[in-house]
Amino acid sequence: MTTATDVLPRGETSERLDLDIPYVLLVWNDPVNLMSYVSYVFRSHFGYTQAKADTLMMEVHEQGRSVVSTGSLEKIEADVAAMHAYGLWATFQRADQG
Repeated sequence: MTTATDVLPRGETSERLDLDIPYVLLVWNDPVNLMSYVSYVFRSHFGYTQAKADTLMMEVHEQGRSVVSTGSLEKIEADVAAMHAYGLWATFQRADQG
């Protein structure tokens, strides 16, 4: 039996619902970039304060990665492209994928 909550509005697919799920940008540690440069990138691109940028940079350095940004799929894809343009290693995943 199908209920009203099981039916998607006309023209809407489950793929569209996936776009509404928050995504996270992960920046990974690498052997190339200096810690000061990574902090600079976080300040420049995201507008983070020195303290926040340094905290995220230390997470990258000590834990191997850090969640640096969250948002829609389109926003996070743009952030990943920007991190790659800065020469950082970055990926994204759905926020609910831990």
